[in-house]
Amino acid sequence: MRLLARSLTVLMVLAGSAVIAAAPAHAATGTQPVHDYASAIREQVWVQTPVDSDFDGRPDRVAVRIIRPDTTTRVPVIFQPSPYYAGLNDIPNHDDVDRDGGTAALSSAVNRADTITFAGYLDNYFVPRGYAVIFADSLGSGGSDGCPTSGGRNETLGMKAVIDWLNGRAPGFDAAGAPVRAGWTTGRTGMIGVSYNGTLPNAVAATGVRGLETIVPIAAISSWYDYYRANGGVVAPGGFQGEDTDILAKAVLTRADPEVCAGEMARLEREQDRETGDYSRYWDERNYLDDADKVRASVLLVHGLHDFNVRTLHAGQWWDALGRHHVPRKIWLHQAGHTDPFNIRRDVWLDTLHRWFDQWLYRIDTGIMREPAADVEVAPHRWVTSPSWPIEGRDTTLRLGSGPRQTFVDDTSRTAESLAAAPDTADANRFAHLTAPLPTDVRLSGTPEVSIRADVAGDSPYLTALLVDYGTADRFVRVRSLAEQDCVGPGIEGDPGCFAKREYVTAPSDYEVVTRGWIDVRNRISPSRTTPITAGKPYTFRFALQSTDHVFAAGHRIGVVLISTDRDHTLRYPSGTVVGVQPGASYLTARLS
Repeated sequence: MRLLARSLTVLMVLAGSAVIAAAPAHAATGTQPVHDYASAIREQVWVQTPVDSDFDGRPDRVAVRIIRPDTTTRVPVIFQPSPYYAGLNDIPNHDDVDRDGGTAALSSAVNRADTITFAGYLDNYFVPRGYAVIFADSLGSGGSDGCPTSGGRNETLGMKAVIDWLNGRAPGFDAAGAPVRAGWTTGRTGMIGVSYNGTLPNAVAATGVRGLETIVPIAAISSWYDYYRANGGVVAPGGFQGEDTDILAKAVLTRADPEVCAGEMARLEREQDRETGDYSRYWDERNYLDDADKVRASVLLVHGLHDFNVRTLHAGQWWDALGRHHVPRKIWLHQAGHTDPFNIRRDVWLDTLHRWFDQWLYRIDTGIMREPAADVEVAPHRWVTSPSWPIEGRDTTLRLGSGPRQTFVDDTSRTAESLAAAPDTADANRFAHLTAPLPTDVRLSGTPEVSIRADVAGDSPYLTALLVDYGTADRFVRVRSLAEQDCVGPGIEGDPGCFAKREYVTAPSDYEVVTRGWIDVRNRISPSRTTPITAGKPYTFRFALQSTDHVFAAGHRIGVVLISTDRDHTLRYPSGTVVGVQPGASYLTARLS
């Protein structure tokens, strides 16, 4: 999560003269860049919230920055909330990942941005087209009051208050304390953002607030439990071993006088529970799936299939929950990781986003809702559309072999990727089952599940399942920036609306871990209840892997690899746990076509 925050502060822009963007592809049915960006009105407002999360006896206020066309016509709003605008504190992660260690002290160093501007492309592209763009500091960050809580209810209500102010239901004030009304807007608002900035739109939409017409959550969390936990286990986001809700909250605690939040930071550390990993009221407060039935806004959901930070289950389960409640929705799944689609498919993304906001905020029929619901990049640069997602197909059960019990021994020094390698070679630290070579391409779509019959004896409570594509292919590695830039809209000095182009880096490899999942075997009955196991006694462990969409090419083999510790994600107990798998009683269930 914090990786994106750092990238936001180093957005590459080309200083120079303003550039006027060309008319959009759907000019006949959409808004046009007719407003002068240079003369746009810029202002700052502090919106009063209904919460007092710093317990100072006064309602928290949210700092809001606005850029809007200089026009007498009321305009809709594109709203990007964030706890990252003022930068991040340098907070070390918990060092209790290796369970024979202690806990590190925490730093309170602050690295606050000196100035805050409208970084990114939203203002340059949309203000000339008749939209206001607003940025707001989440509670406890930047110029806002209150305390950050990593997805707590106060953060949701803080950003909801901005929607209420835009619709005349909450008070706002200028720097001198004078009341300010948003008389310049229609009140129709769309929220957008990547990572934490996209999670806040999910949270606010789940309140059902009126005036929020659409959200565009990109690489966003749908349940914070599934960000820092999995089926009873403490599981870190990729690249952030030892991070938890308290660490993230301290990192974004960039408000003035941060010491007033010391008690709240201590509460987060205490209630998050890094010992049992159980689901609790603490995590339920941060589960937006519970309130999917309240969502009024349409949703354009975007996620990277190689996002190991905010993992793909967040997209899959949010998409499914919205569908159960008939929320208007579309989904984009791309091959990249934790990033904005602006960085990977820029022209198509801007056209799509433009038509989406015109449809829902200006109520122009752009035709976008008559197009396929799903746009998926199943391999680098290979995009396919479908009327639904997951795609039509059958749920297929793949037995993990037959024969007697097979054992493996946990080795915490090895990564999951190393344990998935060389599948035809015996390896004492894993169980592996592979299909025969596939006669045709097979597409997996949705959220696979495993049911594993096994016994466990030892210190590690984890059981990890890896779904692997075995076969040589040119696969996604990363996104890199190029020296060449393009301009997506007009700008001013310091914000010219020009951005570095990006491209994929791919490389051939013999296999790829397509998706994975984890369970703490003591939570086999429920994520909210730890129930000890008897060593050597077989149990059935059922759990979901991360949602995905992947094509296994003809000639490749589908593999399921079972390990205990996932070194880059789970806690690491002493090596030596023995897991005995009953192959004939274990299986994978997946949507295949």
